[in-house]
Amino acid sequence: MKRLTISRPGFLLPALSLLVLAGCAIGGQAKKEPIAPPLPVAGKPVPQPSGPSVKRLGDGKEGFLIMEPSNLDGQARADFEKANELLKAGEYQKSAELMEKVIAKAPGLTAPRINAASAYSHMSKPEQAEQHLKAALEAIPGHPVAGNEYGLLLRKAGRFVEARAAYEKSLAAFPEYRPLERNLAILCDLYLKDLACAKAHYEAYSRATPDDKQVKLWIADLQARTGQVAMSKGGGQ
Repeated sequence: MKRLTISRPGFLLPALSLLVLAGCAIGGQAKKEPIAPPLPVAGKPVPQPSGPSVKRLGDGKEGFLIMEPSNLDGQARADFEKANELLKAGEYQKSAELMEKVIAKAPGLTAPRINAASAYSHMSKPEQAEQHLKAALEAIPGHPVAGNEYGLLLRKAGRFVEARAAYEKSLAAFPEYRPLERNLAILCDLYLKDLACAKAHYEAYSRATPDDKQVKLWIADLQARTGQVAMSKGGGQ
């Protein structure tokens, strides 16, 4: 079955009815894959979701599935695929224009909005990017990728308190999506100067992604700085 892949890693738009984002805590990244619809029970029609839905994985697995109904026609799917290619190639204006066409036909889908936001961010158009990210977060509260992108957008704009709120809301809803934890720790460390917050989230991220050596160095640096702060306070008494 041919499928369209959104440029954000892991977003998959199957050729039929559902946009599926699946995430699990593997290597610090959310792993996403298309999920086949369940087989129909004889004599009973399988109900289709009327809007986005989130399902948690079971059987001891940590992760989630986000599914969105889609009724894109063939032309919209072609525009969607082309827009992704343009985004990857750095043709941000053309990509955004095609994504807007897709969004006009399916305003409730989050993936085209997230990719449009990425294109607008690259063009230094934060207002347009924010509009689409807020719409994605309204459709799926705490959407992990939209929340992560929104936090980065707000941080770049110097809106640090709002960025923290965006990260924390998405992290509370999708703790398996590790980039949220990492970026929240960086925000608290370098921008908010909240070292306790930074330490807690660096360490949580490191426990989940032990192979990330860079974060281990950041933790060591933070511990050193925290010790220096403690000594400084002690010397002033």
